[in-house]
Amino acid sequence: MTLLENIREALRSIGGNLLRTVLTGLIVSIGLIALVGILTAIDAMRHSLNDTFASLGANAFEIKAKGYGNRFRRGGVQDKQYPALSFLQASLYKKELTRREPSAVVGVSAQVSGATEIKAGSLKTNPNMQVVAGDENYLRIQNYALAQGRTFAPAELQTGAKVALIGQEIKDKLFPGQPALGQYLYALGQRFQVVGQLEKSGSTMGGSGADRLLLVPLEAGNQLPRTGALTYDVKSALPAASGLSFLESQATGVMRAVRGDRLGQEDSFEIQSPESLSGTLDSLTGKVQFGGALVATLALLGASIALMNIMLVSVTERTREIGIRKALGATARQIRLQFLIEAIVICVLGGSLGILLGIAAGNGVASLAGSTSFLVPWLWVGVGLTICVAVGLVAGSYPAGKAAALDPIESLRYE
Repeated sequence: MTLLENIREALRSIGGNLLRTVLTGLIVSIGLIALVGILTAIDAMRHSLNDTFASLGANAFEIKAKGYGNRFRRGGVQDKQYPALSFLQASLYKKELTRREPSAVVGVSAQVSGATEIKAGSLKTNPNMQVVAGDENYLRIQNYALAQGRTFAPAELQTGAKVALIGQEIKDKLFPGQPALGQYLYALGQRFQVVGQLEKSGSTMGGSGADRLLLVPLEAGNQLPRTGALTYDVKSALPAASGLSFLESQATGVMRAVRGDRLGQEDSFEIQSPESLSGTLDSLTGKVQFGGALVATLALLGASIALMNIMLVSVTERTREIGIRKALGATARQIRLQFLIEAIVICVLGGSLGILLGIAAGNGVASLAGSTSFLVPWLWVGVGLTICVAVGLVAGSYPAGKAAALDPIESLRYE
């Protein structure tokens, strides 16, 4: 029998025991749903996060206080925490670094409030708007663009004027069907005049980009009411990524001097770049992938045991058929190949369904986390199909060998 004839015979046998075959295939499907679904979700979220990291700019890095706000413990020992960057430290760093490297761009900002309700007349937004105070480089350093209006004037930055740039969602909520420029709004008990509107950015990984952003001058943000001291974010960039490593070394020296880190003492801050964030992400997702693969492996192990049991039952039920085939000239190799192909076909049919459902489930989970892209992980599709064939070979080997070893005379006398 040719390979095609064996496949047809396997499909005929499967059709004769359809319910049993479907139940066995579903077991294989569950294992593949777990494997492909988990890995697809991880790849989709990682793809979206990499896009977010790329928006930071390949030629930029951010400086944060080491361990600040980090409550996680590693090995039972809590990481040492250092004080957050102050406004004075951020200002001194910006002044000194741009003096040493005139081509560098340094942006200083602070999140004043992350859950704010903004009002204008009788209209108001949901209480989930961000109020951020930024300097003249904030838009450039964050890769935000103006759709209308202008950015802050130097005098407004120096005096802390009550002016603001707003995102698309704020504009749609407060000024529907009319221009927002020149209008007034209220946030955190203060009145601001809208001088610019940011381009729509959409959502990424649960965030809203610039759409829910109310940007005010840095000095104005320092004067707004708040429950605690502001935490300042410092981001540095170059026109080209080629000199970024040198700028990082320069930034390290400047920030150590600004923070007063003594000789021999570790840095009280850390530099985060897209490469370092991506490396951390790869490390975390690698562990999650290992866990997902382990769960899927256990499910597939159960599927292989169930399939082997089904194939043994099939061999017993078809003992007389095997005897007839041998009497007509079928060799032990042909019998073995027939049952192996039948096991592989069952696995491939069930696995194909599991792969399709896994891709859909993985992208669904990723979309709940904020991912906007639909990812088809061809690598994991190939791995899944390979696993199907491997499970079929492993689970079908013993039943196929048992069928091939049957004595034709005894088989003909069966039943």
